[in-house]
Amino acid sequence: MDKKSSLLSILIIVALWAAGCAKKDSVDTTKLEASFSTAEPANKSEVDKAVSAIKGADYSSALASLQKVAAQAKLTPEQQQAVQDVIAQVQKQLGAAVEKAGTDAQKALDNAKQALPKP
Repeated sequence: MDKKSSLLSILIIVALWAAGCAKKDSVDTTKLEASFSTAEPANKSEVDKAVSAIKGADYSSALASLQKVAAQAKLTPEQQQAVQDVIAQVQKQLGAAVEKAGTDAQKALDNAKQALPKP
């Protein structure tokens, strides 16, 4: 029994270590911020708003701001590419959040079913 406990402890430690070392997906806004550093104040303000939303994991607000900026006709090719790249990353994060919410909802539903008394 002692060997099983030791093995189980080691497996738990390895699993926790692996989970802690897993790289988190994030949105890289470096190119976006650089390409809009000298942009028109309205566009720069909207990009700053999007970056703040991204840092706060408010991806729906970030996406709305980025789409507003993308609709501007006066963007340089570099700015257009930076906006499109970040939009793609934000959409990926939104998809992951929706998937996680669905999984969490299913778990909650399963737990609620188990908590109900059996007829």
